Amino acid sequence: MFPLLAQLILIVIASICKGKHENTCNVFPKDQYIEVGSDTKVVCHSSCVPGKISWTLNKRVIDESLSHTINSSHTVLSLRNFTEHSATVLCRSAATEEVLGGTTIRTYSKPSKISCILDYDNQEAGGVPELLTCNWEHQINPSKDINYTVLSASWLHPFQSEICNSRVTTCTSKYKTISDKILLFGDFNITVRAKSADFEAYSETQDFTSYHIWKIVRPKLEVTPRPDSLLVKWTQMDSSTESQCFCQVKYSKAINERTTEWVIDKALNCEDKGEMIIDKVDSCSTYKFAVRCALAEAPWSDWSLEKKVLTKLNMTDVKLRLWRKVAEPLKNGLRTVRAMWTGIPSTCQDTFTYMIKQQKTGENSTQTVCGNATCDVEVNQDAHRITLTVLQNDTLPVEDSVYVPAVGESLPQVTDIQTRNYEGVLLVSWKAPIQPVSGYMIDYTHDGNQFHWMETKYTNVKLIGLLDKKPYNITVTPLLDGRTGHGTQALQICSRVGDPGNVSIVNVEAYDKSAFVSWDVTTQKECSDAVVRYTVFYTAQNGPQLNVTADGKRQYISLKDLTPDTQYHLYVQATARTGSTQSSEWLFITKRFDPRLVTALLVCGSISMVLVLSFGLCCAVQWKKFKDKPVPNPGDSSVAGWSLASHQQPFSIPCESHYDRVYPEGPRRKSTPPLPKGRNPTRDQMEEYTVPDIVPSPDTQNKDPAEPGEFNPSSPGESTALLLLENNQLSPYRSQSSVEAAVQGTGKQSKHVAVKQQEKTGPATVYVTLDMFDHGNRHGREIEAEP
Repeated sequence: MFPLLAQLILIVIASICKGKHENTCNVFPKDQYIEVGSDTKVVCHSSCVPGKISWTLNKRVIDESLSHTINSSHTVLSLRNFTEHSATVLCRSAATEEVLGGTTIRTYSKPSKISCILDYDNQEAGGVPELLTCNWEHQINPSKDINYTVLSASWLHPFQSEICNSRVTTCTSKYKTISDKILLFGDFNITVRAKSADFEAYSETQDFTSYHIWKIVRPKLEVTPRPDSLLVKWTQMDSSTESQCFCQVKYSKAINERTTEWVIDKALNCEDKGEMIIDKVDSCSTYKFAVRCALAEAPWSDWSLEKKVLTKLNMTDVKLRLWRKVAEPLKNGLRTVRAMWTGIPSTCQDTFTYMIKQQKTGENSTQTVCGNATCDVEVNQDAHRITLTVLQNDTLPVEDSVYVPAVGESLPQVTDIQTRNYEGVLLVSWKAPIQPVSGYMIDYTHDGNQFHWMETKYTNVKLIGLLDKKPYNITVTPLLDGRTGHGTQALQICSRVGDPGNVSIVNVEAYDKSAFVSWDVTTQKECSDAVVRYTVFYTAQNGPQLNVTADGKRQYISLKDLTPDTQYHLYVQATARTGSTQSSEWLFITKRFDPRLVTALLVCGSISMVLVLSFGLCCAVQWKKFKDKPVPNPGDSSVAGWSLASHQQPFSIPCESHYDRVYPEGPRRKSTPPLPKGRNPTRDQMEEYTVPDIVPSPDTQNKDPAEPGEFNPSSPGESTALLLLENNQLSPYRSQSSVEAAVQGTGKQSKHVAVKQQEKTGPATVYVTLDMFDHGNRHGREIEAEP
């Protein structure tokens, strides 16, 4: 107090002396660091302004009672029990509120709440502790660098000495020699000094007793399993003291992090070994154990290394739960029964013997040695009882039995099974049978090999702990006293329906203003949800995103109103009730012109070209046939000579007609033309004529040929009709030999002998003009060749 007052007096005197020469205003001292809760004073030099002054602390007006005036130009502000972490004090003119000067006051605290522990650097060693670790609290400005020093004094060294230094609020001192360690026994005190560039503070001196802060080493633990309990032993490593120790044993069943943890306290001499028996543990279960100890009034040691142990099976606690699944009878009438049981944990490492005994009512039983989980046996259509026996060494066996009803046996059966899934849980309900039952057994499986079952007295049950997104088969069987009814199986249901399958775009066929998109969905999970709708999202370059929707049954769509010669980004999203999946992105570019128009033109052009080529080829073939077919000249025919003969020797025509009929001949024959009546031909006049074959008309082929020289008169109408028919179906010309043949025949002087029939040949096409017999007469003559 007195040094601070002397300092203020000197400041005031200096200010007064200086004020004689100049009128200045300011606040002194600047930037103070004071201890929290201490008092301080601030002087305001106000010679630059007349009148009173006022003070503000962090913009709050300070009561005038805290300040007093020394003279007309100096005012002192007294602040008591100052606790602000940092504050700004301003001196103002009371008349004008003008700021005359200011200063910043910061506070610091001294270290407090010191705690120390005697510990070990090596937890496997015992004896005298070798480490002294002290901690404290200090509220300071985090931006300041503080150096801490721990000072200690004991009954052997009454004056404090430095034992460690630190820049944080903890410090450890290591005692290596025996003489140093002796200092730790008995009573000693600790003081912490905090020093920075602006302040230096000392904590209050804290007294300690070594036995109260001695943290002994952690114990060593051993756990031994027994048939019905666990034996826990631990060894205390510290043997340098005969004081009493307190120990804690904690253990828990290793199922999950939320398993209940048990802690048991036990007091013993620190030199003795600890021992404890833990009973009432579950069979074939894993337990975790740890132990710690402490001296009286001292902190706990570290927990020992954790030990895990698997308990043994206690046969007295085994409660078998036997069940069976009965398959449909085979052709030979036998049924396969799968016996399943629980009650013996699968984690048990002991050796067990499982026996299945099947017994038909009123007959002897048969036994089968089985595995450790399931066993299949065969029974006929009669009722049976199956018994499971479990043996372990010399212990008493454990048994359970189940009933297998006969085929067609009158037993109760549930009806109307309803199933529903909700967030991975299956809810099953059914209608009870008319007959009274004692309960129901519900068995369920997702693969037909691994079964789970549970018993209930109600007509509904909740199945939990199922595999995610797996289909389950559920069967409900009523239970009677000592017997079971017939099981009823529900429809298969998934534990939870998942997202739809993966969507993949199959093809995008782009045109100028449209595109055809097709996709496919691959279902990789058994319980994927059905797709409700598909949405195709497509975006042009620098354009908005558009979309079209298709129902879940269609996996294709056409995009319309696209921009030609533009790149588009495309992907397909499949949406179900449970979620949605989308395909990877697909890029395509629309055509500048519609490719279908070019294709249509090419197809039409190709078809037209084929038709033209086909037509030209047909014409060429027909022309070649026409050109290659020989066409005889009627002027070269032997009939041409008949016209001349007719002028000399006219025929006698029985019946005249404007149009004489020409009849086609049969097979080609050699004949002589008939002679005119009243004339007897001479030998020289006898000429041999060769008449070509003439194809008869269809209506005359089956008629008898006319006699030689016989003429058949006909009406003009009939002649015209016959000519028209012959023009359509037969050649309009008569078959005849060429002129050359006739000339050769007349040139020979031969006798007219019986005409020999020529060999038959194929029909030939000939041409005959009606005026070749008479150049002057336009009407033809009816000529009939003899057969």
